[in-house]
Amino acid sequence: MAKDLAWVGRSLEDLRAFPAEARREAGHQLHLVQLGLEPDDWRPMPSVGPGVVEIRIHDETEHRLFYVANYAAAAYVLHAFEKKSQKTAQRDIDLGQQRFKGLQQWRREEGL
Repeated sequence: MAKDLAWVGRSLEDLRAFPAEARREAGHQLHLVQLGLEPDDWRPMPSVGPGVVEIRIHDETEHRLFYVANYAAAAYVLHAFEKKSQKTAQRDIDLGQQRFKGLQQWRREEGL
């Protein structure tokens, strides 16, 4: 059975701003995650939080998604952004960390 996707902060709106081909690819990669499979191109992002993974989408420009899928109920998409340099911008890492911490706090408060 596929996991639900849950969107943290503005991650869904940010993904919708991707160009059409990058959006399509992101949807495909997130579907793999929902099925419990690995995305085609990914890396762990411990700098964002334990269990956080980055999906890498290579199109005319580079796009990235941070997500965490180690919860039974859902895979949580933390951040979606266009990558403009070789190194991930600190503001994107910071935003991912902030949303991850907020997700953890929300799950504690909900008793999940």
